[in-house]
Amino acid sequence: MENLGEKLVEELNVETVFTIPGLGPVFESVVVTWIIMAVIIILGLILTRDLKVENPSKRQIVVESIYKAGYNFFYNILGENGKQYVGYLMTVILYLGIANMIGIAGFKSPTKDLNVTAALALMSIVLIEWSALHYKGTKGFFKSFAEPIAIITPINIMEIGIRPLSLCMRLFGNVLGAFVIMELLKIICPVFLPVPFCLYFDVFDGLIQAYVFAFLTSLFMKEGLE
Repeated sequence: MENLGEKLVEELNVETVFTIPGLGPVFESVVVTWIIMAVIIILGLILTRDLKVENPSKRQIVVESIYKAGYNFFYNILGENGKQYVGYLMTVILYLGIANMIGIAGFKSPTKDLNVTAALALMSIVLIEWSALHYKGTKGFFKSFAEPIAIITPINIMEIGIRPLSLCMRLFGNVLGAFVIMELLKIICPVFLPVPFCLYFDVFDGLIQAYVFAFLTSLFMKEGLE
């Protein structure tokens, strides 16, 4: 168990890859995020090359089907009033899906850095509140804090801070919890048992956490757009 504690501390430690003069250190999670961004951009350029209106290739049909499925999913939640935010939600779920699975390639997942999950949660909550402000107007936005009755106004205000904290800790906690379980399994049966669980936590659970984060963001956003 002492080794587990040491590995947990090592896993939570954010290493500095290099330092930029005048700007400060660049952490491992940032570098891995840059790698993920490069992968997404390269895949985007490859998969959207030579698109055709007539007689599309099988590659184009598959890409369009996946895009349409993702767009329709979030559009059905947000409705016509929130369709302009669908692109952000699809980008977030794509980034988190790759980030949670990148451990298979030997990289440390950026979502194991609390700063990354906090930044994602902050971005989401800013978009949630902005979408409500943009849709309801300034007067309607501030009036909504007193709904359905004025006495719960403090609770509605507290939600602004509770929601990003919930999003942040849920994502970070699940990723960290998966690491602890894997280390315990390696202690119990280091040969065969960790293999299927590794596939589960690195692939299935990673995709589920990406889905949950984007799904909850869209639900919170829907409340402000109604």
